[in-house]
Amino acid sequence: MTVAPLAAAEEADDPEVPSPAVGPSKPRLMRVLGPGLITGASDDDPSGIATYGQAGAQFGYGLCWTMLYTLPLMAAVQMVSARIGRTTGHGIAGVLREHYPNGLLQAVVPLLLAANILNLGADLGAMADALNLLLPGPRWLYVVLFAGICAFMQLVLQYTRYVAVLKWLTLSLFAYLGVVIFAHVSWWDLGTALAIPKVDLGGGGLTTLVALFGTTISPYLFFWQAAEEAEDLHAFPCRRDLLHAPEQGSAALHRIEIDTLVGMTFSNLVALAIMVTAAAVLHPHGITDIQSSAQAAEALRPLAGPFSATVFALGIVGTGLLAVPVLAGSAAYAIGEARHWPVGFGRRLLEARAFYGTVALATLVGMVISLGAVDPIRALYWSAVVNGVIAVPVMAVMMLAAARSDIMGAFAVRGSLKLLGWVATACMLLAVLAMLATAGLPLI
Repeated sequence: MTVAPLAAAEEADDPEVPSPAVGPSKPRLMRVLGPGLITGASDDDPSGIATYGQAGAQFGYGLCWTMLYTLPLMAAVQMVSARIGRTTGHGIAGVLREHYPNGLLQAVVPLLLAANILNLGADLGAMADALNLLLPGPRWLYVVLFAGICAFMQLVLQYTRYVAVLKWLTLSLFAYLGVVIFAHVSWWDLGTALAIPKVDLGGGGLTTLVALFGTTISPYLFFWQAAEEAEDLHAFPCRRDLLHAPEQGSAALHRIEIDTLVGMTFSNLVALAIMVTAAAVLHPHGITDIQSSAQAAEALRPLAGPFSATVFALGIVGTGLLAVPVLAGSAAYAIGEARHWPVGFGRRLLEARAFYGTVALATLVGMVISLGAVDPIRALYWSAVVNGVIAVPVMAVMMLAAARSDIMGAFAVRGSLKLLGWVATACMLLAVLAMLATAGLPLI
């Protein structure tokens, strides 16, 4: 007796089902936005803020063009990852496990785990340092507090509520769009830098370029968005993977396109705002060595006023609360799918003990790194570089898998999306090889 009303309620809650009041061509944006928005916003984590701030402080407006030119590449790669999850019902690691040699999976997942934990630990330290600027206190206490909050959200909150919290946390990124108002931006110089790309061929310039690529196109983002698309198949029971329900393809791919484009555009606008602020405020005053996001906030205080510094610091805390769960979650998804565990935040704690245990362990190890001997200031910057290097093989395998009809069926990636994905992979590879060559490191 209650089946029909229940199905109707599920359809009403599913953003892929058009609302009769709005019409199929006018999707309600906030209902459509989900994995793509959260993925894009989490890309501007404290590690990214430090990298963008360093690029602006050291090179002025010179590298701002990267945020413009990487947008279509970033969006294409994320769309590919989302389509893999929605089509197959598995994340990236699950697809690799089923269709590629085990050795490849065993090589990729530990690298992802190492990069994520390093990034996670650096982010926790940056959040603690930012809060310490606003409310002086023991750094260790803030690190433990933030680690506990992030673990609580993932281990205790119901999946739909957890996703809602992550969506609200994306609002913290508007802080950086507001800070630009107080910076005396040279719009002519900025426009010139955006229109005419330039690269400093010195080691520092290429390393910064790889760091920018690495923090903009990061492996954990691929794994997260694909896994969330697969997870949503359980959150919205009317959905089925596209291999078994190809009739859902049109609505699903349209939703993914809107969600990803909005999320990635928002992400790069925020990143550009951070770079422009550092270029306009810090670079002209000779402040060219910004090694942490909290240091960037502190440097803004005497130059742009205490309000700008406070808003900048609050943004660090907000983005960290968004990014740390994504980092721990993407690592758990990758390991869980590789080991064929029950995975997903929609599962009960006892049902997916190993998955949730990995989330807790990754957060704990990141906390220890932040409190231990690893310098969190340098870890912020170099985690972005490590992500850039690791991204190359991950992107290559992902693009190969997405184009295989035996994996993706009728939804195999073709045309411009495939081209942009391979261009992104090639650009990342060239940037990494150039950095290694300039640093005098062996390329093989």
